[in-house]
This record gives sequence, C-alpha cells and structure tokens, in this order.
Amino acid sequence: MKTTKVLKTYISETSTKEVSEILNTSNQNYVAICNANTLVRSVKNSYVRDVINNFTIKTADGFPVAKALSYFTKKNYSRVDGYNVFLQTIKDGLDKNLKHYFFGSDEYTTKLMIKNLYKAFPEIKISGYLCPDFMDVDELIDKHFDELNKIDTDIVWVSLGFPKQEIFIDKIAKKIKTNSNFVGIGGVFEWVAETKKKAPEWVANIGFEWFLRLIQDPKRLYKRYLIDNTLFILYFLRQVFFRR
Repeated sequence: MKTTKVLKTYISETSTKEVSEILNTSNQNYVAICNANTLVRSVKNSYVRDVINNFTIKTADGFPVAKALSYFTKKNYSRVDGYNVFLQTIKDGLDKNLKHYFFGSDEYTTKLMIKNLYKAFPEIKISGYLCPDFMDVDELIDKHFDELNKIDTDIVWVSLGFPKQEIFIDKIAKKIKTNSNFVGIGGVFEWVAETKKKAPEWVANIGFEWFLRLIQDPKRLYKRYLIDNTLFILYFLRQVFFRR
C-alpha cells in the first residue's frame, strides 16, 4: 500500500472500505489509527514513530491528518477512523464468519459493547475478550502470554489508548505465533458501548469531533487537543516550507 510522509509518519493512502477488505481477506496485518496526537508524539518520540511506521497500515484518523494527506498527495482523502473501520470490518466479515476478539478497556464497557454488537449484527462471531488490569506493556504480555498465544480469532481489536496499544501490538506480534490481524482503536469500545457520546459524522467531517470529546473528558484530553493540535499545525507548516 502506498504511503505519504505526514510530519514523520508514513500515512497509508487508503479508505475505510479498503482497510476492511484487507482485514477480511488477509492476515498478520497490524493497523494504527493515526490522529494528530499520534503524529505529534511520533515527531517527539523516535521509538513510537518507528513502531507505528512498521505497522502494515497507518490510517488518517481525524480531519487534520486527512487534510494533510490530501494536500501532500494532491488527492482527496477522507478520514479513516477507528469507529468506522471497526463497524465496516465487522459488517463486511459477517458472510465470511470472521471471528473477533476484544482486548483492553474495562469489563463493564466491553460487555455493553458486545451486547450492542449482537443487537446490530446478530450473526457476529466473537471468540472472546480480555480486560486486563492497569499495568505496563511488558507486564501485560508476561501475565497474559499463554492466553494470548492460544487465541483462535481473525482480528484482535485492542483498546489500551495511544501509544500503549501500538507498543503492545508491536511486542506481542513478535512473541506469539498467530495469523490474527491486530488493530489499535483507542476509545471505540466506549462509543459502541454508548458509555461516551460519539460525535455525528457531519461534525467529524468538518473537523470538530475533538470539541465534543474535550467537553466529555477535559482533564485527560485538554493537552492532546489544545497543545498537540497546535503543534500539528506548526509541524505541518514546517514540512510544507521545507518541501518547497
């Protein structure tokens, strides 16, 4: 898949439908859903940057990243966000009996999400879930290695937050023998469970999804949106200047 460098991350030139098709028809793919915060952190942290750039697919999640990708490629790319990748992939995989496994979040949220998934997709195949206690990545892998190594599933959806979920995927994929696809999707479990409100698509498509998320969780997200989004613009302008 062709990629284009946005800041210091090589973003895949793709669509939600194409990502779904890849996840439904091939294995051992590792998908990072990259928003402005992801790209800014990747500028600052070379380890995180290398982890993400080694993933099979790095999607343009969010209005700023999609617009930057469109600018550099001179093509029109839409957002390829975790929520729509998640639902599209599940929908497209129903007739293929694709199996899904959920890792991360908490028990209450995950059970609500699974309940809502069964309502929306009665034929969905769920092979299990695991909601680990809070610990660092190496501890997670050490504690749950045997269980993760035995998972029989097509896709493992990982909700640990950035960059923990991406580092987890990178490390576990090197340790276990599996053909499963791994996708890091952050807070998508909460949106599907409806424990947090998802912005309407028209709001996300004009670049204001961040505002609704900030209102719901200001203490945790203020730095991401008020500082990192500003840095994204500055880093983007710097890249534009040096390309010229």
